[in-house]
Amino acid sequence: MELRRYWTILRRYWLLALIPAALVLALGLATWRPAPTVYNAGVRFIVGQPPGAAAAEFDEQRYYNWLTSEYVVNGLTDWIRGGRFAAAVSARLAAQGIDAPPGLIQGGLAVDNARSMLTVSLTMADSDLLQQVLAGVVAVLTEDNAAALPQLGGQRAVLTQLDEPVVNPIAPGIRSQLDLPLRVALALLAGLGLALLAHYIDPTVRDRAELERLRLPVLGEIPRERGEGSRFQVPGSREERSSPGP
Repeated sequence: MELRRYWTILRRYWLLALIPAALVLALGLATWRPAPTVYNAGVRFIVGQPPGAAAAEFDEQRYYNWLTSEYVVNGLTDWIRGGRFAAAVSARLAAQGIDAPPGLIQGGLAVDNARSMLTVSLTMADSDLLQQVLAGVVAVLTEDNAAALPQLGGQRAVLTQLDEPVVNPIAPGIRSQLDLPLRVALALLAGLGLALLAHYIDPTVRDRAELERLRLPVLGEIPRERGEGSRFQVPGSREERSSPGP
């Protein structure tokens, strides 16, 4: 089908093509709410074990201390990502009268590690609750990590906090900004599909090309002109007349 044919179909069914997009746009504007402000804070730790007495005499012992620190960081990372860590933080906060369900804590936690450095960040919509929960995260991480690391034989891993957490607001993501335009665009595509479907099931013959595609003989054609009636010629004369317009 030629592009000109598509344009003719869209001109004929333009209202049907625009109705879905108009409905989605109206509904989106009626239910639109600004995205809530989200806050984030993070803290970094250096993780390690204190060297033994033999480390002062053998450099090899210091090397194994550094290597052990990397394994400890990996173990702590897996612990933080699990549900038990969030449950432990929630229980500690509940003892302080702070309501923070484990699901809320685990959903906002993010952790990363590189060699002996551990980075923990927390994202929440309430800045005050964020500070309280992050304080609980730091307390559980530094004080209750022995149970998560049985390889240390009941000893607690040593975590040195490198910086104080700073709460920062996070701007709404591009996804929330493009949500309505994308829905309108999809509705417009659906409207175009409806227009083509309406043309496909419409039995009306509107021009000569449609008859020719049906292999029907065309005896004559009365052109349609904007603002004028149909023209015809009286038999036996050359006078051209016009029928009154609609």
